[in-house]
Amino acid sequence: MASRSVLLRSFALVVFLWPPFVCADNLKITSTPSGASVEINGLTVGTTPYEEEVPGGYFHKTKTALGRRLQHPMMARISLAGYTTKEIQMTEGPMNWVSLKGHNHGEYWLVKTNHFHVDLDPISRVFTGKISAEIPETAESPRDAELKPELALEDVIARAKPAVVRLKGLSKSGSGFFVTEKGVIATNAHLARGEGSLLAILPGGEQLAADIIHIDTERDIALVKVEGDAFPYLSLAAASNVRQGETVIAIGNPGGAMPFAVTKGIVSAVGKFSAAGPGIWIQTDANINPGNSGGPLLNTRGQVIGINTLKLEKKNVSGISFAISASDLLAVLLKYFPDPVPPDKQPTDCPHPSPVLASASCGP
Repeated sequence: MASRSVLLRSFALVVFLWPPFVCADNLKITSTPSGASVEINGLTVGTTPYEEEVPGGYFHKTKTALGRRLQHPMMARISLAGYTTKEIQMTEGPMNWVSLKGHNHGEYWLVKTNHFHVDLDPISRVFTGKISAEIPETAESPRDAELKPELALEDVIARAKPAVVRLKGLSKSGSGFFVTEKGVIATNAHLARGEGSLLAILPGGEQLAADIIHIDTERDIALVKVEGDAFPYLSLAAASNVRQGETVIAIGNPGGAMPFAVTKGIVSAVGKFSAAGPGIWIQTDANINPGNSGGPLLNTRGQVIGINTLKLEKKNVSGISFAISASDLLAVLLKYFPDPVPPDKQPTDCPHPSPVLASASCGP
């Protein structure tokens, strides 16, 4: 009898000291349609419906220093051929666990729920409309012969601004611009990542829900979409058309300042820059501040040559900003829009016949 009492006390002690190890929970990820690939933090773990047993401490605030804690954030990527890929920010945090005695046991994250579900949208229904782009036929094509006439800066701004939007998430905001008349907007991935959706604010004040439809895993490029038709959209110019020293204009929404603001500079350099990431980068001295991210960098012909992405912040360094090139954006867009329309192919009755601004009413 005494031995049985000791055994029960021992079992109770184990349960008290190690609850996370004996109290697990199931994590489920499902999709409509099913059969989609599931990646968590870049590692393929299975297909939907996906289920895995994880420690209960991953879902609840830790109560003991001995408990199992999730020591990193988790991002799931759900993809299926013929459908748009969705990303899910699975965790919230970081949080600091401090004991009653004031000892800091480090950071941890919590999984938001034990069941995540996504509805995947058919690509044919999401990527609608046309893009406009000026792409040289060959790398050796003489650039000067293909360049369109320059416009007054005031005209570039007046015509391009209606196609620029302000994008707001739960904890961050930035800029974007329409690339099709059917509501597809280009922006930076670092603005869209981790957000279920964004709020798009047009220059006239109209607010629209923007669904995230593509996030590039390598380049800092994302595509979002709002419902509607006849949106003004901007034409793109390949990086081979960018000339060092040419004048450029950045439009965006710098935080703490007036929205849809404009800065001017020149192209300081063009090429690869591994410190910023893969792709072709355009360095400029045009001011690009937080909130400008995702907005267009325009040439004096009103074409987008890049997406404003980052600013070099370093002691005793100023006037160095970077935009990921329109060629990298085109590498993403051409997967869904394989037949871009050259700017000079816009109909002559178009209310915006210049390559600066296209309109659904004059699109092909």
